[in-house]
Amino acid sequence: MKNILLITSLALIILFPNLLNAQNYNDALLLSEPGLYNNARALSLGNSYTAAANDYSSILFNPAGLGLMKNSQLSASIHLGSFSNTSDFFNNTTDVTKTRDNFDELGLVFPIPTARGSWVIALGYNRVKDFNKVIKFDGFNNGNNSMIQFLTGEYNYDQAPITNDVGVSYEIDDINNNYIKDTTRIHGMLNQSGQYVNQGSINNYSLGTSFEAAKDLFIGGTFSILSGTVKRDREITEDDKNNIYGSNFLLDPFDPVTSDFQSFYFNDIIDWDLSGWTAKIGMIYNWKDRFRFGATVKFPNYYSIKETYYIKVSSYFAGGDGYDSNTDDKVKYDIKTPFEFSFGGAFNLPHTLVTADLSLIDYTQMEFTGGFDYDFRAQRNKDIEDLFTTVVNYSIGAEFEIPQSPFKLRVGGMYRPSPYSGDPSEFDKKFITAGAGFSLGERIAINLGYAHGWWKDITDNYGSDVSRIQQDITYDHFILSFSTSL
Repeated sequence: MKNILLITSLALIILFPNLLNAQNYNDALLLSEPGLYNNARALSLGNSYTAAANDYSSILFNPAGLGLMKNSQLSASIHLGSFSNTSDFFNNTTDVTKTRDNFDELGLVFPIPTARGSWVIALGYNRVKDFNKVIKFDGFNNGNNSMIQFLTGEYNYDQAPITNDVGVSYEIDDINNNYIKDTTRIHGMLNQSGQYVNQGSINNYSLGTSFEAAKDLFIGGTFSILSGTVKRDREITEDDKNNIYGSNFLLDPFDPVTSDFQSFYFNDIIDWDLSGWTAKIGMIYNWKDRFRFGATVKFPNYYSIKETYYIKVSSYFAGGDGYDSNTDDKVKYDIKTPFEFSFGGAFNLPHTLVTADLSLIDYTQMEFTGGFDYDFRAQRNKDIEDLFTTVVNYSIGAEFEIPQSPFKLRVGGMYRPSPYSGDPSEFDKKFITAGAGFSLGERIAINLGYAHGWWKDITDNYGSDVSRIQQDITYDHFILSFSTSL
């Protein structure tokens, strides 16, 4: 059942043509899986930062860590991400890479003078998730199925499917001109090619604070306003490269233009405008600067989504004849993501810092909370309960000081199990990380972080395992961070 993208939405297009909905459990997952965040030191430590956090990025990882800061700080980060995908589609391999660079972090930290203990306030901007993704595929499907057949359906309703508009399917009536069904003379044996391109991001505008509740015990909280955009653009072309439906074959018996079918083109675009809010609380206990224990509770993200869903189809026949049809719809709805509970430790050894984290996420808590009618929401939420599970994400890291120098070296790793119940381990996301930092005097620090991730994925163009794209994915993430004490 993993990542069967848009099956539910396409069925809705067929069954309910006035509701061009594209909403299913994959939309909730898209917003619920955590991003890598964008701080070079944290990334190079494998994002095991629940106990190690002691800079501006604490506002996201563990706001209690802000209380460990003694000086005001200005921080900024930029990143370069590279998503590479090798797809296997009917034994044909296609490689594609998509890169993106962004300005991802700008933050200020202000310690407030106190008679005892500490009180620190921070505010800033973070790009917390990047939706950069691409898939390309090309192969001959020798089965008796196609996108044309899937979209045509053969359901009983008054409005014809979009494939009728472009001559690749037609309506059947009885002798009294009463509608019976829609059908197509296409029965598979087509070359299928295309691509999926995702882009967009989620941005946090955050206010955080931390105070020393007791000696060496820090409590903190962050409130964030969320905004962002997501655009998912899918193109699928089906070609009659083997001339199965040749010159004497009409796809629509009543339309002479539909002789000698050449190709069918399907394009759907989902455009989101996101807004919402979230919060996080955390604590850190710092024992003699040798050992720290940290814990956080991240509350759900509450998203309001304004979606535009656009569909275009085209057909081409011999002699350059063909048809085009397009339609679009707008809808608003709400999604709530799961709670996330994190625990971490940081151990200070001579010239060495060792960190470890784990976080627990119950993906069955994802929920459509508003928009649509009750029955539609209930079915989507039941799908979530049936298909997903609880996962524990692990991360580790180590930082090494080079004696008598301003340099530090870092390594780490992350393991993020697939949220789909029953998925094999090859679908789990694995990352190795590395980085370095150096100080320019006592006020300026520059850090570089790198992560390399790899996992497998599958995508069904339609149906289940009849037009499936097997994928080997690698992701490379570079971050450059700069901070200065004020």
